[in-house]
This record gives sequence, C-alpha cells and structure tokens, in this order.
Amino acid sequence: MRTALTGQVNMADIAKARGLVLRERENSIFSDAWVPLAVLFLIIGLAAGRQPTMLALGLVLLLIVGVSTAWKNLSLLGVAYERRFNRNRVFPGEPIEMTVTVSNDKSLPLTWLQFRDELPIAIDNEHAISQMSSEITGRYTLQNTFSLSGREQTERSFILRFPKRGYYKLGPVTYESGDIFTLFTIQRDHQYIDQLIIFPQIYPLEELGLPAKEPFGDVKVLRSLFTDPIKTQGVRDYQPGDRFRDVHWKATAVRGNIQTKVYDPSTGMTIAIFLNVATFAKHWMGFDPELLERGVSVAGSIANYGVQQSWGVGVYANGSVPNSDQPIRVQPGRSPEQLAHVLEALAAVTEFATGSIENMMLRTSPSLPWASTIVLVTAVVTEEIMVALIRLKEAGRRVVLISLADEPPPKGLGNILAYHIPASAPAFQKAHQPNTVTEAALSSIPAPEPVGLEFELDDTN
Repeated sequence: MRTALTGQVNMADIAKARGLVLRERENSIFSDAWVPLAVLFLIIGLAAGRQPTMLALGLVLLLIVGVSTAWKNLSLLGVAYERRFNRNRVFPGEPIEMTVTVSNDKSLPLTWLQFRDELPIAIDNEHAISQMSSEITGRYTLQNTFSLSGREQTERSFILRFPKRGYYKLGPVTYESGDIFTLFTIQRDHQYIDQLIIFPQIYPLEELGLPAKEPFGDVKVLRSLFTDPIKTQGVRDYQPGDRFRDVHWKATAVRGNIQTKVYDPSTGMTIAIFLNVATFAKHWMGFDPELLERGVSVAGSIANYGVQQSWGVGVYANGSVPNSDQPIRVQPGRSPEQLAHVLEALAAVTEFATGSIENMMLRTSPSLPWASTIVLVTAVVTEEIMVALIRLKEAGRRVVLISLADEPPPKGLGNILAYHIPASAPAFQKAHQPNTVTEAALSSIPAPEPVGLEFELDDTN
C-alpha cells in the first residue's frame, strides 16, 4: 500500500528484480490540470444542486487518476527478467540458445510490460524487434513486450551466433510498464550484465601448412633422468628413498598417509606459445585486423595440438586484457581445463600492445621449465625479435619461429626452426570450412560460468 500511494519501492524488491538500478524515469500523457479540473467539476456539481453529470465527471476523473497512479507505482514491483544460456563458450558461428524468463511475482496483472535488452549482435526472431541502437558502438536492442497476469511466468528463446572471437557483453536492460490506460509509465534501467566467450577458430596443423608429426622437433621421450621441481604433476604414496622436501603436506593431511610430489619430466613435454599482437614493425603504424585474427587462430591451433599430445601448454601475449593494460599470461599446465583456459585468454586478446614481444620472451623464459619449447607466433619479424630468439637459442632453449608475414623469415636465424604460414594457407581461405573433428574433441571441455579475467594459473592438475 505504501508503494502504491507513494511510489517508493523497497531496495530488496529492486534487488529481487535482478540487477542494480542505474536510473528511473516516469512519463505521463496526463496533464496536471486534470485534477484541479475534476475538483472544479465536483464544486460546480454541488453548487448546481448536486447536478449528477458534473459530479460523475469529476468523480470519474479522480478515480482514473488514483487508479492509474497506484497501478503505475506497483507495475514493476516483483517483476524479474532473467537470461539463461545453454552454453557460454563456443567457437565462431556456433549457435547459443538464450532463454529469456519474465515473471510477475504479485497479484496485480500487467496489461503491458516491455523490456529493451542491449546486445552486441542482432537477433532475427518473430517475437522480437531487433534494431541498431548505436551506429558507433554497433550495439543492438532486443525489444520484447509481454502481458502477464498475477503470479505468471513466461519464457522466450532466441538463437545467438557470433561471427568473431571475443568477450561479448549483454546488457543493461530497461524495464518499462504502466497503468492499464497507459496514462502513466515508469522506466528503470538495470545493470544486468552477462558475458559470453567466443573462442578463436582453430585448425589442424596440416591446414596451416605445418607438419602434422613433430612440428617442433623431437620433443617426446619415454623416460627422463631429470624432473622439473617447478612443475608438479600429482602426488603418490611415500616410498623409501624419497626426499623429505618432496613430501606434499596438504595431501598427507587429507589422505592420512605420507604423500610425495610427482614432478613433470624436464625434457620436451612443455610448450610455451608467445603471440605477438603487433602486425607492423612500429605500433604507431596501426594494425591489420585480419592478420591479428590469423595469429590468434594459429596460437590456438598450436595449443590444441599440444594438449592432444598430452603436453604442458601455456600461452603469453603482449596484447592487453579488455579494459586493462596487463598482458595475457597462462602458465604451462596439463590440467583437463588447460585448453579452455588458453582459448579464453586468446579470446580476450586485443590489438593494444602492452610492450614488445622480445622483451616479454626474455623476461618470461627464466620462469619456464628448462626443457620447454618456446614457440613465437608473429606477423612481423624485426631485428629485435631475431636477436631475442638467437639469445634464447644460445642459452640452450628450444626455440621455434612461426611467421605470418608476407615474406618468409629472413636469413640469419642459424639453426632455429622456422615456419612461414602465408595468407594463401588453406585454413585462411574464405571457402574453407573449419575442421569439425577438432571442434568435436573440444566439446568435452567443461564450460563453467563466466568469471573475471584471471590468467595467472598454476600448473598443478
């Protein structure tokens, strides 16, 4: 009753309506002069000896104003709008089913209820009006209109298809309703945001022109005399001769008997992929969007190959995380979710370079396992990059260069393994259909709810 009379809504009710309220607006086609006019009619009717026509007219006007005002104040009370997705991580072009659930958790029926949801792409659906909201940002508006009775809930489904990789934001949402006569309306903008992740397109290595077998040299071994104490593979029961410093105390406390850490072999089972987002020698020269996307896809394809070979895989990029100036780092690991983490990181890559890739490689290499393979994917090979690769090679590192430049890598790299993937590679042709077998293999990757971008991962399983 307080809400109906005053229009003031309890904050718990607003929170229940899903999302922070950014602002509220009220509109009316009802003139403020109508109430004094209704009172005037009543006075005239009483003065004229209770003239029924004037009295009825004044009472009807006051009744309409009172009912419409109370209805408007209650219209958005208990109203909720919710999006659900059958999956929140897909590859470009794959469908995502979005189900919109609208509920009216009060006894008062709503003759009309409208939602305007901001989306990054247009939707073609008979139940929705999808129109461009801003030609500058490319945002679209999904407009849905409902009529709900008291305590009613309804659903509508839509199909989303994203043509390119990236992190896509859905929202905010505008709620709008009013009285049965549409004399008074109320709007609320809710900061209700969802996020969908579109992985980069990946290809089999042979589609990129790379060897399908041992493309980075003979890195597999059946047995290693050395292990890497930085990379923990798991735990096992304590055996005589195990070092005291290798005891895993947390696992020992959980299992009740002494557990010893098992380390990864230190030979050739880890691959660190470095992606250079710069597509020109100088950053101020701009960037080539198509070339950047090729580089991201090549990095993702190499990571997919490494995971299929049961390697430890990590990725580093000098491109920043969206809305941040921090480079992207996913430390090498073998966990079942590692490929999903790598592809999420690559989906977030932007064209803004936080620094030079050669400095990033030189700073990061000391923290990598000694026998790991460093793979650089770059669209431009500068003298500074060549010097950094040679320094890493002379330091005993296994180094591989993959160039996407127009010309093959320049001479002077010595015995560094180098590949050239030109724009004419089959995978980059517009008529090329992505390999569905690879995507099917990735369909088993668990897809948790979207979280904040935190790419500093450990390597434990």
